[in-house]
Amino acid sequence: MPILHAASALLPAGWRSEVRLTLENGAIAAIEMGVPPRDGDERHAILIPAIANVHSHAFQRAMAGLAEIRGEGTDTFWTWRETMYRFALTMTPDDVEAVASQLYVEMLEAGFAAVAEFHYLHHAPDGSPYASPAEMADRIVAATRAAGIGLTLLPVFYAHSTFGGAAPKPEQKRFITDVGAFQRLVEDCRRTVKGRPNEAIGVAPHSLRAVTPGELSEVVAIAGDGPIHIHVAEQVKEVEDCVAWSGARPVRWLLDHAAVDDRWCLVHATHMDEGETRDAANSRAVAGLCPITEANLGDGVFNAEQYLRQGGRFGIGSDSNVSIGAGAELRQLEYAQRLKARARNVLASRGGSSGRTMLDAVSSGGSQALMRRSGRLATGAVADIVALSSDHPTLAGKAGDQILDAWIFSAGNGAVSCVWSGGQKVVVDGRHVSRDPIGSKFRTTMRRLSEP
Repeated sequence: MPILHAASALLPAGWRSEVRLTLENGAIAAIEMGVPPRDGDERHAILIPAIANVHSHAFQRAMAGLAEIRGEGTDTFWTWRETMYRFALTMTPDDVEAVASQLYVEMLEAGFAAVAEFHYLHHAPDGSPYASPAEMADRIVAATRAAGIGLTLLPVFYAHSTFGGAAPKPEQKRFITDVGAFQRLVEDCRRTVKGRPNEAIGVAPHSLRAVTPGELSEVVAIAGDGPIHIHVAEQVKEVEDCVAWSGARPVRWLLDHAAVDDRWCLVHATHMDEGETRDAANSRAVAGLCPITEANLGDGVFNAEQYLRQGGRFGIGSDSNVSIGAGAELRQLEYAQRLKARARNVLASRGGSSGRTMLDAVSSGGSQALMRRSGRLATGAVADIVALSSDHPTLAGKAGDQILDAWIFSAGNGAVSCVWSGGQKVVVDGRHVSRDPIGSKFRTTMRRLSEP
């Protein structure tokens, strides 16, 4: 049983000194406070809960840096999407596994210990099913196991190009499925992860654009007791198209027509009016915010201040994976609120720390969205843990919540020393234990994908 000793650790009741954590079977089996280290203890300066990444499209990591050229007209999410479609059509199962493995190494080195993979790249490049319909999902699972990151796999149901059941476009052929095939895919994925303590499964109706109301009901039923994640209200055009189709904004339509509760993660939810914001918060669903991607795509700014005042729950994800950083996502979230409000420390309570406020929120929200007993250093919780380095210059002289503020707003990934996912130590002295072989395969893959 590994035993970690921290000079300072962030527990549910707050910061405590001289803390011993006993890890057993992937969980925290015991916690002692105010005790000196003993022979054999693994000693660390600072331990905090690791963050769960609530939204990822792993294959898009290969696109980083390839969509930053301005076109003839105004570049938007919709023009970026065409680039993404073209890129997605080129990737083989081996490519996806290599890219995903590299991504998950980077997530772990950045302080994420688990990921909700919103997986919709199902078929061969010509749109035909693989001999094993779960071939691509199995590659995602293989990548998470190679990297050692916790997984909530979310097979995506995607059937239409826009609202009202419109026929899919040719460039969407790798994503498209029907309810029967989707149910078989989910069953195959359940068999793959069954009995694995660091893995779980849910479902993801892609968006109200991509499913009809009847299909949404069937997909939700397939979820059983598992999590349900859906893109919603990411773009103004999406809101306008939804109003034209249904007479209601997308979050309002979803709240009125689906039994949205604490199993749901509403990914983005960027464009909500005041009533939608209030009712989404009251639904107990998690808002899956992806601040870096939302900024990169020009999506807009989530109404976090009002949402938090209403008691809303949220987590953070890296979505398109253009840049990976647990602290960086939180920094972007708060900075966007500051630019919107022209004020500072917008999300913190009066007298409170911005870093602590956000870390507490995403620790709880991420655990809920992934249905993973993580997000806190407590007996019985999954041992998803980050050690921050007191040797990092920015953390020098910091204590308590100052540590979190310094990590999030200044130090970034460089302050992450060690990471445990489900009790397995996968990052040591800032480096993933398999960084070199996984990185070598990724570079080979990227060179091949970059060939004309």
